[in-house]
Amino acid sequence: MTLPVFLLAGTPSGAPNAMAFAESAAIVCVLGILGILLTRNNNRELKPRYMFVLTVSSWFIIALLSSLPFYLSDNGISAADAVFEGTSGITTTGATVFSGLDNFDRDLLLWRSILQWLGGIGIIGMFVAVLPFLRVGGMRLFATESSEWTDKALPRMKTLSRGLLFVYLVFTVIAVTTYWLSGMGLFDAFNHGLTSIATGGFSTSDMSMGKFNDLILMEATFFMMLGSLPFFLFVREMHGQHFVLFRDQQVRLFLAILLVVPLLLTLHRWWVSPVAFDPFHNYVSTLFNVTSVVSTSGYASEDYSAWGPLAFVAFFFLMFVGGCSGSTAGGMKIFRFQLSLIILREQLMRLLHPRAVFTRNYNGRAVSDEIISSMIAYTFIFLLCLLIITVLLASLQLDFVTSLSGALTSLTNVGPGLGDIIGPAGNFGPLPDAAKWILSVGMLMGRLEILSVVIVLSPGFWRG
Repeated sequence: MTLPVFLLAGTPSGAPNAMAFAESAAIVCVLGILGILLTRNNNRELKPRYMFVLTVSSWFIIALLSSLPFYLSDNGISAADAVFEGTSGITTTGATVFSGLDNFDRDLLLWRSILQWLGGIGIIGMFVAVLPFLRVGGMRLFATESSEWTDKALPRMKTLSRGLLFVYLVFTVIAVTTYWLSGMGLFDAFNHGLTSIATGGFSTSDMSMGKFNDLILMEATFFMMLGSLPFFLFVREMHGQHFVLFRDQQVRLFLAILLVVPLLLTLHRWWVSPVAFDPFHNYVSTLFNVTSVVSTSGYASEDYSAWGPLAFVAFFFLMFVGGCSGSTAGGMKIFRFQLSLIILREQLMRLLHPRAVFTRNYNGRAVSDEIISSMIAYTFIFLLCLLIITVLLASLQLDFVTSLSGALTSLTNVGPGLGDIIGPAGNFGPLPDAAKWILSVGMLMGRLEILSVVIVLSPGFWRG
C-alpha cells in the first residue's frame, strides 16, 4: 500500500491520496500484528479442513482490505464501489465502477494495477500449492504434474515456487519494456505491463486499449496469451524439459481457439460490411478482443458487442472458456472441456460396445473417477451459481442481458459484460449497490473455483 506513494514521489502529479494509503497501510499493519500475537502459540499444522478455511477467508479478507485506499481517498467513493473495485483487482477480473480514468488520480490507478499483479501470482500459487491437494473441481489431475518435475537433488516445492516467481517477474519486465519502447508513456506502460501478464484488464483510460495503435494491440495479445498458459510448464522448460509447453493438450486447444475463432469472426465482419473493411486492422482488433475474453483479461479496443448478432453470441460463449490451469486466467478452464469430450466419447463408445473396457488418459496420465466426479460437481455448481446470481440481479430490475452477462463475467472473472450498461463500452458504475455486493461475492467465488466457498459455507463442514 505504500508502493503507489513511493513510485509517484517526485512526479508532477505526485500521490494526491498519500494520506489514504498511509491510513490503509497502518490499519493492515495493526491487524497483521494482532493476528500474529493472537496465534503465535497455536499449532501450525494445516489439515485439509483448515486449508479450506484459510484459502477462502484470506481471499475475502484481502479483497476487503484492498478496498481501503479507494474508500479512504478524497474522491467520495462509496463502500460498495470501493469493495467492488478492490475485489475486481485482486481477483484479476478487470470490471470497474470508475469512469474518467484518463484524468483519475494516478496513485489509485497504480494501486488497481498492483492489485491485479499480486492477484495474478497469488492465483498461480494457489493452483500449485492448494487446489490440487484439496481435490477441488478436478484440479487433482494437476497435483503431480505441477510439482513432481525436478531432479531428485532439488527441493521440489521451493524450487518450483522460486521458478514461478522468476518467470512471472521476467514476463512483467518484458511487457513493461515492450510497451514503453512501442510508444506508450512510462506510466501507461508500467500499468498495462502489470495487468497484461496478470490477465487482469485494468487500464488507465476509459478507452481501454482502444487508445493505442495496432502494434501495441498485437503486443498485448501476445502477453495475454503468455499469462493464460500454465506457468509451471515455463519453469519446466527453464529446467531443460524442452517443448513440454507445446506437448500439453490444454495449451494446444487454447492456441487453436485463438487461431480459428478470430479468423472466422474477421471473415464474418468482412461479409457484413465489406466497404469499410480494413483487413489488417480488423483482424488485429478481432484477435485482440477474442484473446482478451478467452484469457479473461477484460481489455477492449472497441465495442465488440456492436459487431452484429453472431459476434454477440460468440463472445457470450467465449466468456465461459477461460485459459489453462496453472495460469493467471479465470473461466471454466480448457481442461474441463477436454475432459467432457473424453467422457462424451466414452459414453458413445459404450453404446456401441457395451462390454468393452475403456481407459481415460489426459496428457499421458490416467484420469480417475474421482477427478471426473469432481469436475462434474464443479460444472453443476457453476451453472447453479450462474442461475442464482442472474435471478438476484434481475430482481434488482436489471435487464436480462445485463443480469446474465454480469453473473457470468463475475464467475469467470472476465471483466466487462455485454449490453449497453456493462458492455465493453460501459462500466459497472450505474448498477445499484446491492448488485455490486452480489457481483463482488461472485468474483471471489469464481476465483476460488466456487466449490471451495460452497464447502466452507455448508453446515456439514462445521460439524465435528
